[in-house]
Amino acid sequence: MLDDIRQAAARQRTVRTVRRMRADALRLLSEKGELGGMALARELIDRLEALADDQTDGFFDFLADELSPDPQAVLALAQAYAATPGAPTLLPLMQAIEPPRQELLRRLNRMPGGTAAVLRLRRALLQRLPQRPELAAIEADLLHLLTSWFNPGFLRMKRVDWNSPAQLLEKIIHHEAVHTIDGWDDLRRRLQPDRRCFAFFHPQLVDEPLIFVEVALLPEMPAAIAPLIDKSSVPLPADRFRVAAFYGISNCEPGLRGVSLGNFLIKTVAQQLQQELPRLRSFCTLSPIPGFAAWLLAEPDFAAWPQLRKPGLADLDAARTLLRERCGGDLGALQGPLVHEQMEPDAADALQLLCGAYLAYASPTPAGDPVARFHLDNGARLERLNLRANMSGKGLRQSFGLMVNYLYDLAQVEASHTRFRQGEVVASRAIALPG
Repeated sequence: MLDDIRQAAARQRTVRTVRRMRADALRLLSEKGELGGMALARELIDRLEALADDQTDGFFDFLADELSPDPQAVLALAQAYAATPGAPTLLPLMQAIEPPRQELLRRLNRMPGGTAAVLRLRRALLQRLPQRPELAAIEADLLHLLTSWFNPGFLRMKRVDWNSPAQLLEKIIHHEAVHTIDGWDDLRRRLQPDRRCFAFFHPQLVDEPLIFVEVALLPEMPAAIAPLIDKSSVPLPADRFRVAAFYGISNCEPGLRGVSLGNFLIKTVAQQLQQELPRLRSFCTLSPIPGFAAWLLAEPDFAAWPQLRKPGLADLDAARTLLRERCGGDLGALQGPLVHEQMEPDAADALQLLCGAYLAYASPTPAGDPVARFHLDNGARLERLNLRANMSGKGLRQSFGLMVNYLYDLAQVEASHTRFRQGEVVASRAIALPG
C-alpha cells in the first residue's frame, strides 16, 4: 500500500514537472524581448539539469508531440509551392517544415550552460533510441544543430602537456578509450617531448576536452603498441624524429556521437607538427582492428564481395582452411597467445591475407571495421599489417593480435577520400590481397 502511494506521488511529481517545463518552453518560444527570453531560458536549463529519468521521457514526449511541424500547414504550403514554384512560396514552406523544437534548442544554446544542457539532453536521447525509435526525428534535429555548433572552425585545438591543469589531465586519463593510462607516471611518459597530446575545445565548454589524439614521434613507422606506451621507456632526442604516429584517438563527449571531429583534429595536428618539426617525413597511425576477429569467427561468405573473382575466393577459402587446421579446428584459438607463439610463416601469411581482404573489401560497406572506415574515409592509405602488434587480452580478442598502419599523405588525402567514397580502398603494395 505504501509503495503504491509513493509511486502515485512520484507520477504526480513527474506530471507537474513536465507541465512546468512545457509552459516555460512555450513561453520562451513566444518571447520577443531578449531579457525575458534570457530569464526563461536560464530557468529551463536549470530544470533540465534536475530531471529524473521518467521526467526526461515526459519532456521528450512534449518535444515530439507538440513541437513537431504542423502537417496540415506543411501540406498546404507544399501544394502552393508545387503549383507556383519560387521564393515567395518556397520560403514559407521552409519555415513551416522546421520543427519549433529546433528554435527552442537554439535559444537554450545562447545561454551560459545551454550548450552543456543540450549535450546532456542528446546523451539521454541516444540511450533511449533503441527502445523508442519514434524519437528519431528529435535525434535528427539535435545532430543537425550540434554539427553546426561544433563546426571545427569554432573549435580551438590545444596541446595537452604536463603543465596543463590537473583537472584536464585527470580527464585525459579518464577518457582514454584505446590504450588505458595506468596512472600519473604513465600519463607523464605520454606527455614527454617525443610524445604529444592534442585536444579540441569548444568556447562554451572551455575546460572540457571534446576529443583528443595521442602522437608518438619516432624514427620509423611503428609495428607494435607496447613500445609506444611503455612508461619506463627513455624519450628519444628530437633529431631522431622522422615519423609522427597517431596511436590513440578518444572521444570525450557521448553527446557528440556522429559529429565529425576526429578527422579534422588529425589533419590539423599533422599540419601543426609539419610546421614545428620540418624533418618529419611521414604521418601514420598504429591502429586497432576491433571488428576483425568477430568477422572471421562469424564464417563470412567471401563471395559477397563483388570485387573478388574465383582465384581470389579460392585464396581466401584456402587461407581460412589452413588457419582452422593449425588451430585444431577452432579459429577461436587465435584469441589466445599460444597459437601465435607457435605460428609458422604460412599460417601467418594466411592470417594477414584474410585481414587485408577484410580491410580492403569490407571497409567501404556499413559492415566494415569502424576504425578502418574512419581513417580511410579521412583520406588515409591502408599501408601495412603488423602481426603480434598487440598481444594484450583485448588485442587478441578483437583482432588476433594484429594492428594496422594507415598512412596520411597530406598531398593525397583528398583523392584517397574521394576513391573511398566511390567504394575503393587505396592500399600499398605491402598489403597482400587475394587473387
